[in-house]
Amino acid sequence: MAGPSLYTIDYDKFYAAVQELFGPEVKNQDVKCFYRKLCNNPDAPVDWCEIFGYFTSDEDSLAAQMDEENLVFLVSRKQRVVISGSRRRDVIKCIVKIPQLDLLIAASQKGLITVFNSQMKVQTSTNVTDTSWITGCDYLSQLKRIVATTERTIIVWDYKAQGSSQENYFVIKPMDHCLLCVCVVSLSNQFCRDDILLGDDGGFVNKYTVNSDDFGLRQAKSKRKSQSQVLESKNFKSIKRKLHNDWVMKIRYISALNCFGSCSLDSVHSLVLDSLKRLEDNLPVREFSMPRGANTFCYCIKANVIVTGGDDKVLRLWHPNISTKPVGKLVGHMFSITEIVTNEKDQLVISLSSAKVFRVWDIQTLSLLQVFHDSQGRPGDMQIYSMIYDSNHSMLITGSNVIDMYPLTRIIQDTKQVPHTHEREINVMLYNKYFHQVLTICSESIIKVWELETGLQIYQILDPHGFNVELTSAAIDESGFLFATGAYNGTVKIWDFGSGQEMKVLPEGKDWKEEEHWLKRLIFLKAQEKRHLILALERNGKIKMIQGKEDDIYLVVIWELPDVVPVLQGRNHIVHLKVSSKDRSMASPFPDVKLIVEKNVPQPVNNPAISTEVNCIDLLQVEGYNLIAAGTLHGVIILWNFVTFTVKEVYRPEDCFTVDPDLDPKRFRINDILFLFRTPECARRSSQDSICSSSQCDSSKGPQSSKGSKQSIHDSEAKVGEQIDVMAGEQQLVDKKHPEYTNVADAQPPILVTAHEDGHLRLWTIEGRLLKNMLPFTKHAAISLTSLYVDSCTRILLTGNVEGHVILFSIGSFLDPPHDEKKFKQLLAWHAHSLEIIQVVYAEDKQVVLTASIDGSVRLWHAANGHYCGYFGQRRLFNLSQISDFILPCDVNEYPIEIKEENKFTEKKQKYEYPLVFDQKRWKKMSSMSLLFKRVPPKAYEVEHDFKFFKSLSSPKIRRHALESFRTENKEAGIVFGSLPIYRVPSPASLRYLPLIGSEVQRQSSDGIPGKKGHVQHEKTQQRSLKKHLLPQINLASSFFPVIPK
Repeated sequence: MAGPSLYTIDYDKFYAAVQELFGPEVKNQDVKCFYRKLCNNPDAPVDWCEIFGYFTSDEDSLAAQMDEENLVFLVSRKQRVVISGSRRRDVIKCIVKIPQLDLLIAASQKGLITVFNSQMKVQTSTNVTDTSWITGCDYLSQLKRIVATTERTIIVWDYKAQGSSQENYFVIKPMDHCLLCVCVVSLSNQFCRDDILLGDDGGFVNKYTVNSDDFGLRQAKSKRKSQSQVLESKNFKSIKRKLHNDWVMKIRYISALNCFGSCSLDSVHSLVLDSLKRLEDNLPVREFSMPRGANTFCYCIKANVIVTGGDDKVLRLWHPNISTKPVGKLVGHMFSITEIVTNEKDQLVISLSSAKVFRVWDIQTLSLLQVFHDSQGRPGDMQIYSMIYDSNHSMLITGSNVIDMYPLTRIIQDTKQVPHTHEREINVMLYNKYFHQVLTICSESIIKVWELETGLQIYQILDPHGFNVELTSAAIDESGFLFATGAYNGTVKIWDFGSGQEMKVLPEGKDWKEEEHWLKRLIFLKAQEKRHLILALERNGKIKMIQGKEDDIYLVVIWELPDVVPVLQGRNHIVHLKVSSKDRSMASPFPDVKLIVEKNVPQPVNNPAISTEVNCIDLLQVEGYNLIAAGTLHGVIILWNFVTFTVKEVYRPEDCFTVDPDLDPKRFRINDILFLFRTPECARRSSQDSICSSSQCDSSKGPQSSKGSKQSIHDSEAKVGEQIDVMAGEQQLVDKKHPEYTNVADAQPPILVTAHEDGHLRLWTIEGRLLKNMLPFTKHAAISLTSLYVDSCTRILLTGNVEGHVILFSIGSFLDPPHDEKKFKQLLAWHAHSLEIIQVVYAEDKQVVLTASIDGSVRLWHAANGHYCGYFGQRRLFNLSQISDFILPCDVNEYPIEIKEENKFTEKKQKYEYPLVFDQKRWKKMSSMSLLFKRVPPKAYEVEHDFKFFKSLSSPKIRRHALESFRTENKEAGIVFGSLPIYRVPSPASLRYLPLIGSEVQRQSSDGIPGKKGHVQHEKTQQRSLKKHLLPQINLASSFFPVIPK
């Protein structure tokens, strides 16, 4: 058989053949993807449409369903609840949500009232034994009871009753007309009283007032169980007024408008909206007219519109104060509209027709977003009688003979779907702050560029360095127009960021070994005249400079830093540098240098078991500083200074050059290093703009789990804003008198921050002095830190670890001399991924944090509180302008942790010891006359604290440790006292014996407790006096103090 090489075809030939067959219109990207599929699996089924970019979807049904729908409600994830015990062919007539209790009330037509908890589990239920059908229900917020209406009665049920008393409900009757709908008037100024609004078939609107006395006393006097109690309706305060000429179909009380609304099938008086006072007088009411009347209506608070729907199949939008003409119409239903509900948060209106067709509308744009149909059941069966929107759980709930729940697509997508940005683990993530775009690269060597604000993918590049060449590093230049990529084989390419066009390339050397020049880090230097400079770090620890000239397509390596670790391992902590002869003529901020090593100094022998390679680098190129910092695998920090031409060892851990088989050889490793330097522009702006919050930690004590703080990081220093303004004004005066002082203050030396394998975050001066050694708080043990990021003005420091946590620090005040370590504060910590985070970025313009992990996802989080926003690759667009519901990805179950500290004002308050007891000795030492002349009389609004009794209180002289129980369940003391535990008191310094009630002290009890014999005679006189007044004569000493065997 011939070898596989005979059957392989070069991609260029394949692309030329495809163009010859299908024409030049085929895209190179689509052909390359098709070619790659053939190379990976030649036996896989292919379709010629794939050459043109039309691939068959291999995704699950959930993804296909979300593409078919308009991303509002996910019908495929509908949940169904069947009410057990319901009668045959019974239907859910009414559903009511109690948001403050997170309970759901469902009332069936034949009398079953059920209360569901937040998990849609039945909490309690009752059966109303009434001959007439139930027409509606609601919740009495003041009486904490459920009210339901049948055709001729009002039922009030205490759903909290336990046992057989669940059947005890009150029936108020008789009624003049058939009741069709009910609602409760929720007024905050009413106590132990509720108003009930009723609509009937005579066009009347009734108001009944019920008090707690109407039900509580009668229920207490009743001795019968499992039987309803009938109350006369004439005993209740009620008023009614005829407002319609036909049936009242729906009645609601709108708290935002402080009025009620009722709709009817009457074409003239279709909708009435007015105050409750209009029920008591005969003044004209505000009426809305529409053809064939209205079956239902609802009110949208944010849009301030009332939406009505009826048999004419048209949704009308009305302004509450304009009843002559609707402000808008929504047309699309083919059958009568039966229910309308609103989603206030997303500004949606959901309408339902008698054909079980749902339509979702955008109330702001009046556009149709989604149409779906409940197709289950036979034609004409399972009519939907009720519908509500549960804002607590983002669910659309309907009631027929079952309860169906339709979740919002974004909730399912955010909580159930695993975030998925790339097929493989993420290697690189970069943020272009000028274009507001994010660049991601996975281990499969696919470059994707995303829009930050929406999350949409702009373009992607497949196999940028050739087929099966993994990209390991990337960098964006200072202008944002270019980005560079580095691969495991040492090749480097420069690309145009806007178009993704390749511009320059560093080809692979002929004599390079595989993975010998693996690139770990790329850093763009500041733009030079007609050339690009890139600092590169290889995995073997070598640092080199790559240059690209404007007129040359190829990149070249111009110099490589010498290995200084063996030289620094000896006694030399500072080594001088000299510029090579070829770079003396070039004005480069980082020229090619060589080490100046004394010949007499012996060089130490390297131990092959110890890795001394450079693991991470950072560059600082500002006026006065040309520095390169490097962190090694054995924990040494090296600083290259190209201004003084020296290289020195900033820090070296103890025993880093010794091998201990019992310890982890990676324990000293530095995973990331970063310069913290505030430019003079940022230093001057710091007195005007506050980017990082340090004052949000001043309200409470200790770490707390926070489900959300709406306070922005940029806005949270408002409390100290006045102090900042005052300080800024004083600083301006100082600047005028001493202009040279300003220059010194602005030019603060840089600080180094390192992320270590042992989980610590350490900050250093460039001289090597340790400023701060901190272990971030994450509710877990020390976790290795992997990446660092700082904002442009060096106010916020972010770090990620190997277990997926993100920690946010406030460092703005810490950078000011004298670098008080108390001003280095951790603000937030949250679990972002289940696997290691390889990069974390803070986007200042949107105030979001981006995290990339080896789990293949790039996720967004609100920087102010650690709330989850979404991930790149999701179908729903990002909405970063408003904080959405608090949700967590499916692989994360920990809430964000907000670190708070004690307020500086509360620290000065006196701390009291509780409880305080009456001290007899203090009482005797004090007298009322001494108190009268002790201070001036208090004023009327002041509180007098110098009372004799309160001055006599003191902390009890007791031991602060717990007592040990040695005996329980003493049957002789009875059921109550015998179940109490008995404690042994270990020799207290002073304890008065418990006086017995009506009898003498038993000797055996006093003998059983050590240290009590000397106190019995001392208290004998007090016991005798007490004996004369306390009755009855019961001796409980044997029960509380039984004989303890020695």
